[in-house]
Amino acid sequence: QVQLVESGGGLVQAGGSLRLSCAASGSMFSMHVMAWHRQAPGKQRELVARIVSGSSTNYADSVKGRFSISRDSAKNTVYLQMNSLKPEDTGVYYCYAVRGSFEYWGQGTQVTVSS
Repeated sequence: QVQLVESGGGLVQAGGSLRLSCAASGSMFSMHVMAWHRQAPGKQRELVARIVSGSSTNYADSVKGRFSISRDSAKNTVYLQMNSLKPEDTGVYYCYAVRGSFEYWGQGTQVTVSS
């Protein structure tokens, strides 16, 4: 069983920065995909960024150049550094992991960007 616990959300003004953290209860070594998704009010959940096999990264077009995903295997933690935040980045951010054929989700952390 894997548990993912997010932290670091909050209220920030447009142009500001936040760093989200996702702490995994199990070893990240076997998690070949770790990602951040977000869900804005009234919208579907969408992929924001993912890191595959510990090194390959992908980003949604809307966050390229502003967000950066990274992982620290020693701390079993994946991060999402968010810079130049915009009001449209507002939403609940969820940590996601894949190990084998199983998918895991965190409980989410709220990010609110004021204009």
